[in-house]
This record gives sequence, C-alpha cells and structure tokens, in this order.
Amino acid sequence: MSRTRARVLISGKVQGVYFRGSTEDEARSRGLTGWVRNTREGQVEAVFEGEQETVEGMIAWCHRGPPGARVTDVTVTWEEPRGERAFSVRF
Repeated sequence: MSRTRARVLISGKVQGVYFRGSTEDEARSRGLTGWVRNTREGQVEAVFEGEQETVEGMIAWCHRGPPGARVTDVTVTWEEPRGERAFSVRF
C-alpha cells in the first residue's frame, strides 16, 4: 500500500463541539499522523498521513464528525507525504 497525505477543510457547525479532540482520537486509533486545528473563519483544518485506504476512511469520518457537529462541506486536497511523526492538535 502507498502512503499519502490529505489536507481537509471541514465547514459547518464544527467549532465548540469537540471536533478537534475527536479528530485526534479517531486519527490516532487508525494509526494516522498529522494535525488538526480551528481556523479563524470557523472551520476545522486537518492533515492526515497514512495508507491511502485509511486516510480515505478518516475523510469519510470527517463528513459526520463527532456528536453535536453539523458538517456542511468537506474539501480535500491531496499532497505529497511529508513524514509527519505523530498526530496533534494545533492552536
């Protein structure tokens, strides 16, 4: 399997609903590396690195998010992997 990297921008009611923390938990449980953060525009931005199928599964999860979230849009940009070593929440 090949390693890939996806930058994901999630819109909707995604701040104040534990989206970042849930994303961190979900990504780590799947063995992904990368990061997640809130944007000033009220979105959540995340980067996931790992096996293609696992990253795609994480993106599918982002369309739902945690309980309380109301996702209206998910934009994905595929990038070359950069060798992220862990998954973290950025502030």
